[in-house]
Amino acid sequence: MQYRLGIDLGGTKIEAIILAADGAVAFRKRVSTPKGNYQGTLEAIASLIHEGETQLQIGTPLPLGLGMPGAVSPITKLVKNSNSLCLIGKPLDKDLENLLRRPVRLANDANCFALSEACDGVGKNYSTVFGIILGTGCGGGLVVDKKILSGCNAIAGEWGHNALPWPTKEEAQVEKCYCGKTLCNELFISGTGLEKDYFRTYQQKLSAEEIVQQFQSGSHQAEKSLDMLLDRMARALSQVINLFDPDAVVFGGGLSNYDGIYTKLPAKLSQYVFSDEIHTPLLKAQYGDSSGVRGAAWLF
Repeated sequence: MQYRLGIDLGGTKIEAIILAADGAVAFRKRVSTPKGNYQGTLEAIASLIHEGETQLQIGTPLPLGLGMPGAVSPITKLVKNSNSLCLIGKPLDKDLENLLRRPVRLANDANCFALSEACDGVGKNYSTVFGIILGTGCGGGLVVDKKILSGCNAIAGEWGHNALPWPTKEEAQVEKCYCGKTLCNELFISGTGLEKDYFRTYQQKLSAEEIVQQFQSGSHQAEKSLDMLLDRMARALSQVINLFDPDAVVFGGGLSNYDGIYTKLPAKLSQYVFSDEIHTPLLKAQYGDSSGVRGAAWLF
């Protein structure tokens, strides 16, 4: 294929990318997502694609790979589990195929992130890759031999809504997740989780980025908060390693910029993983916030 086309459909922005055969970016553009407007979202996607293909003088419509929050139900073929509510219950792939007159493949955005890094990113030399997005929430995706492992329910890798292992008494008292369950990993292992935990402990509102900055400036409070984050991350990730034992784990999202993940987390894993030795590489994503849209392009 001379070109690959990808769309990253998020709650706040839609990003389009066209990759050349060598993986170089030939076209890239972002626009704001028409919030709560399903038809407007379809039209915004179509407009981005038309602009990119026109600019590159592409005559034959490119197959479209699209990453999105949530998944397509294998039973109903409709979108489920999306925090972009206007997508839920919609036949998104079929509507785009009818509008754009081309094949369309959809995948969860965390799966696209993992696929990108496994195909031509930091995980390209590994057979099995678990990709983690640590941002507002906590997403995950599994890739085996450069193919997404979706599972029969299309939820493989969704570790954000597993319960945090070996919870403390204090952790068990944290408010419920939006999904209705308690102790979801996402409540603790995310930028939002770090911020809420810091406020509960110190009655001070700081962003996740500010907490990391405070730690770098020598704050004992920030150090304790980040150390607890790493302990929780080790507990949650140990379950993934025990079950799947990936060849590599790749981190993306805002929190992936915290160096402690790569320097301190490996030692903490040894307390929880069911193995006398742990050699799992913990890697920072090569393409940062572009990994999702690149992975969408790799769906074809």
